[in-house]
Amino acid sequence: MYRSAKFWDKVADKYAAAPIRNEDAYNATLDRVRALLNATDTVLELGCGTGTTAIALAPDVSHFIATDVSEAMLAKGRDKARDQQVENIDFVQADSTDAPEGPFDAVLAFNLLHLIEDMDGALSDIAERTKPGGVFVSKTFCMPERRNMIWWFIRLGLPVMQAIGKAPYFGKLSTADLDAAITHAGFTIVETQMAPGKDPRRTVIARRA
Repeated sequence: MYRSAKFWDKVADKYAAAPIRNEDAYNATLDRVRALLNATDTVLELGCGTGTTAIALAPDVSHFIATDVSEAMLAKGRDKARDQQVENIDFVQADSTDAPEGPFDAVLAFNLLHLIEDMDGALSDIAERTKPGGVFVSKTFCMPERRNMIWWFIRLGLPVMQAIGKAPYFGKLSTADLDAAITHAGFTIVETQMAPGKDPRRTVIARRA
């Protein structure tokens, strides 16, 4: 996954400046995750980007480790955490393979799994880093069931952007594919939810057996 680090390094400034598209939905996701966490928990986030979610959740737990393959993204996260005086968070350059082993009470992966070529391998890594009974929360782009504009862009427009280096790897997952992969990794799915409106991202909350 590190071969994509250069792409994310290049877009770090633009990524950090982009506003959250749907703040109500984002805050609802944060609240749902908070309800799963305890003050004594240790948490690992994979693909943390510039750390917005990690910084928002860190005050609710004992310790938070936020990882990403992009050092440029992590640098922005460290700056934000310092500015907001959030001190119980560490930013570490890592992918799922070499992330801290834990095990952790919770592992988070938001907007990540569809960007990983070996998703099954990543989910196996995640399972190894989750305590028995611990929680895994993911939010993942899944292909729309109907052939709408998003579907056509992913099928036709995205390959062109990838060919010229303007887009990373992007898996074309169905909701069934995603759920099956998470279950196969050793998790029991306890809750799923599609994002509101035309947003094709699927939130999955699962527990490790």
